[in-house]
Amino acid sequence: QVQLVESGGGLVQPGGSLRLSCAASGSIFSRYAMGWYRQAPGKQRELVAAITTSGSRNYADSVKGRFTIARDNAKDTVYLQMNNLKPEDTAVYYCNSLPPVSFTWGQGTQVTVSS
Repeated sequence: QVQLVESGGGLVQPGGSLRLSCAASGSIFSRYAMGWYRQAPGKQRELVAAITTSGSRNYADSVKGRFTIARDNAKDTVYLQMNNLKPEDTAVYYCNSLPPVSFTWGQGTQVTVSS
């Protein structure tokens, strides 16, 4: 069973940057389109960035131009580079396959944007 472990979150000031990583156990990772999701307090989990098996990318309008998703299939890892962070980006960030998700959710990584 694939396990997902997210890391790289933290506290950052508005305008700052963070790079999130999602490591997946199991060698089937490369077969799946993957996404980064986030869930803010009191809100539903939303998909913010997606990458296909061939590397095509899509982003939610709220993060377009600021976030970049990437994958390294050799390392079974998905990354999310987040630049020009805003307070509204504060959330727990998760990775998983694209909907309908195929894997059990990991613990996520907290991103807090505050001065």
